[in-house]
Amino acid sequence: MTETLPPSTLAPTSTLPIPPEKQRRSIGATIEQYGLLILVVVMIVIFSVLPSSGPAFRSVLNVQTLVANQSVGLIVAIALLFPLAAGFFDFSVGAVASASCLVLAATTATYGWPLWLGILTALAFGLGIGAGLGWMVAYLQVNPFISTLGVATLLGGVIFAYTGGLQITSGIPEALPVIGSGSIGGIPIIAIVATVIAVIAWWLMSKTVFGRHLYAVGANPRATHLLGVDVRRVQLLSFVASSTTAAVAGILLLARQGAATSDSGMTMLFPALTAVLLGTIVIHVGRPSVPGTVIGLLFIAVLVSGLTLSGAPAWVGQVFNGAALLIAVAFARLARGSKAAARTV
Repeated sequence: MTETLPPSTLAPTSTLPIPPEKQRRSIGATIEQYGLLILVVVMIVIFSVLPSSGPAFRSVLNVQTLVANQSVGLIVAIALLFPLAAGFFDFSVGAVASASCLVLAATTATYGWPLWLGILTALAFGLGIGAGLGWMVAYLQVNPFISTLGVATLLGGVIFAYTGGLQITSGIPEALPVIGSGSIGGIPIIAIVATVIAVIAWWLMSKTVFGRHLYAVGANPRATHLLGVDVRRVQLLSFVASSTTAAVAGILLLARQGAATSDSGMTMLFPALTAVLLGTIVIHVGRPSVPGTVIGLLFIAVLVSGLTLSGAPAWVGQVFNGAALLIAVAFARLARGSKAAARTV
């Protein structure tokens, strides 16, 4: 006859308490990961209840306008992510977006090409610029700062030479303004397109071999090469993906504005760069990611919109973007330093 042991002897009736040090580290890690998102929510609440900004800020029209206006900026920021994950800054994405916008406007409005052919031409233009940049950086070992800034300056000059400082407004296909200003169920169509692009970019960077290779090359190209990965090919493809995504931003820019301007694209670059760097201090700390970039862009957009509706001067936006960029760089550096220290320990 076997004796059945009481339940108290089969399994512990209580779990060991979590040490206070681990609790503090867990809380600190949570705040580090989601602090910027929490701050965005707090700002939305504050600007919604303030008497000076509340009625306008929480209106449906303001929300729709804010989301639609940030859609192009989001795609430009996503374009920055691919080379940044591979360890490079690409300062040409704003110029590529503006130039692609001009290519689409010129082919359809000036030369009368069908819209689909103009879009394919703009995408091919962006892909070609990315392939050229990637070849220079990956195979010719040209400094990426010099090469991307040089391409941005070159494209800015070509844009101004073609437009003469004027806008291309007549002859723009009617379907484009519908995408840029229309809505489905109250949601701007351009925001839906930007969301689809963001999801595709997230999938590429998080769920594919290409994305894993991007982060591996950015972290340690020599070790990645020893593992059998073609590092140069990955670097080239990062610029191809970047410029092609920037071309998509240029297409949506024409849809949103309804005109192609002589803007060199630098006005789009710095807010996007700020959003990307802010994104490295949230969710995946120390690592560029699509979710982090979306939160970083929301942080900038909400704060600038709220301050503007509160009656702040027009220069506040530029001052804030510059300050946020410096703060983001500092925090990103600190995050990388803390991760390196943790690995050493």
